[in-house]
Amino acid sequence: MVGWALLADVVPLYPLYALLFADTGLSGAQVSALFAIWSAVGVLAEVPSGALADRISRRACLVAAGVLQACGYVGWILLPNFAGFALGFVLWGLGGVLVSGAREALLYDGLAAAGAEEQYARVNGWVTGAGLLAQLPAAVAATALFAAGGYPLAGWVSVGVCLAAAVMASRLPEPPRDTGSADDPDGELGYLATLCAGLDEARHRPGVRAAVVAVALLGAFDAVEEYFPLIVVGWGVPTAIVPVVDLPIVLAGVVGAVLGDRAGRLGRWALAALLGGAMLLFGAAGLAGHPAGVAVVALFYGAYRSVLVVVDARLQERIDSRSRATVTSVAGVGTDLATFGVYAAWAIGAVPLMAVLGVLVAAALPRLLRTPSRPRVRRVG
Repeated sequence: MVGWALLADVVPLYPLYALLFADTGLSGAQVSALFAIWSAVGVLAEVPSGALADRISRRACLVAAGVLQACGYVGWILLPNFAGFALGFVLWGLGGVLVSGAREALLYDGLAAAGAEEQYARVNGWVTGAGLLAQLPAAVAATALFAAGGYPLAGWVSVGVCLAAAVMASRLPEPPRDTGSADDPDGELGYLATLCAGLDEARHRPGVRAAVVAVALLGAFDAVEEYFPLIVVGWGVPTAIVPVVDLPIVLAGVVGAVLGDRAGRLGRWALAALLGGAMLLFGAAGLAGHPAGVAVVALFYGAYRSVLVVVDARLQERIDSRSRATVTSVAGVGTDLATFGVYAAWAIGAVPLMAVLGVLVAAALPRLLRTPSRPRVRRVG
């Protein structure tokens, strides 16, 4: 799965699509509308797609995601206007939600079938790190392809990459599993029963709801990555070298994700302290506003990625296999909604206020990650 994650994110259009929109003549309002369409698709389709993965096949969802994303880019190339870009974002958004939940479920249950579920944090850390590392070859490819053939060449290569990732996904092993539920043990009631079972588990199973909240709140800080270029430019770094200056931050995130397994050996209080300390460093760098703060941001990002891998593993440990993708998708919707809080924090108070929110999340982690208590059994007589 590490190879699939790397290939799926080596998409040359990633560093270019905002420029494509601007060069096509779209206004700032139109670009914002496109991003809103993308986000809306994610919120509306996240949980239904997770139930689909639980009901049918997690591997098939990954394959379909690559095909849909490729079709979205075809729309951008052939219809370079607002309508074409909107169609592309709808298809890309559907592809994204098919991956969310299905990827984690396929990985965890595959390891569980081999008796190695305790290795989930380590392997998922490598998968996450591969996705982050893919930004580097994607940026190099974008530069070379744009110079050789502009947006169309970068777009068609991106279509090919997505289809190649779909082919690779079709070769991932998927263990057999029971697709029924407590109310539908034979799986005869179909998709709605699977969806309802997953939603019920997310709300009522001991420890699952708290872990879903933890993943949702912590995952929202992924949005901070989008602001790194703005942060370093604001600290006086010349625009021309921003990609180079951002490189240590990206690499720190890769290292942090890979080391998530080691962070998983920490207790919940130590984990909260690690996250809280990282957020305080991030806030201090924001207050200082000096280019040297890039090193501090790299430390923050590495620690954040480690904690995120651990918290995701804590959630997966508590979910029943039949509802794994659905419950993970519920956490994904929570992340999408919580992300708006991170956006608002940036608009109001930039890095310091983001860091304050992060400290609050860190303070809540020990309670959210505590081991669920078992109901007491009363003795008779």
